[in-house]
Amino acid sequence: MRRFLAFLFLLLTQTACGRTIEAGTDLAPAVSFLTVTPSETPTIIPPLLEILLPTPTTFTYIVVQGDTLNGIAGRFGVTLEALLAVNPGVQPAVLPVGTRLVIPTGNGTPGVPAPTPAPLPVQQARCWPETAEGLWCFALVHNGYAETLENLSALFTLLDANGQEFTSQSAFALLNILPSGQSLPLAVHFPPPVQAHVFVRVQVLTAIRMLPGDTRYLPVILENTLVSVDASGRTAQATGRVILTGAETANTLWVLATAYDASGNVVGVRRWESPSALVADSPVSFDFLVSSVGPGIDRVEFLAEARP
Repeated sequence: MRRFLAFLFLLLTQTACGRTIEAGTDLAPAVSFLTVTPSETPTIIPPLLEILLPTPTTFTYIVVQGDTLNGIAGRFGVTLEALLAVNPGVQPAVLPVGTRLVIPTGNGTPGVPAPTPAPLPVQQARCWPETAEGLWCFALVHNGYAETLENLSALFTLLDANGQEFTSQSAFALLNILPSGQSLPLAVHFPPPVQAHVFVRVQVLTAIRMLPGDTRYLPVILENTLVSVDASGRTAQATGRVILTGAETANTLWVLATAYDASGNVVGVRRWESPSALVADSPVSFDFLVSSVGPGIDRVEFLAEARP
């Protein structure tokens, strides 16, 4: 099989310009990938052929508004002592939003259900080279579970032509959650120089199935979404509005726009943060740009996340 892939790689290098990259088997008001300079001839990576699973031993959790260490320990079925032991320096009385905590496994409290890392397939992996010899890589994951997934992360590893690892980066999703039936990209940027003829390998590290009754996120819907792509095909204006379907107030509201090319490859992603709170019966409108680091934009898909 390796000999066949190597032969296919040689054929592709004879028919494409620039560097050939193949696949191996996270605030400001907006977080975006708009400032990179794509190559004139983007190089496409074939889809991954394997399902890569998250680690079965430990995973990380990102603290959100309202979290406490006792609450996090109880939610994941571990003792407070065990949680503090694997997170030295963390103070129970001071827990800033955005703190990453390592969650130990194997020492759960009897009778307390605990989320576990969920096997999550990588639908595609795509890397787009810059003219400055940097590299943008995206991995698209899909939630096929009935429950919402939380704390998605993945490890991107670059391999040389001999299959040897030479650099890697961890990536966290730009949203904390991924609803059932939805897809979400994770992205990393490898700064220049990145050698030619590299392979990329993506391994899902964390994907936690949320427990029933979790109220840390508020229900919202998107409506009147409109995408207008400019003449170059490389930048799109995304507009629409978000409606809160419950009675609580969302003090944090994010909208994620994912841009795809005509072949369904992820070519750009941007997260917009609302400057105002979202309350029932008072929708919040959004208007921002998302750009491609690869081919032209064919469509843009949206996800929203709201928290008290």
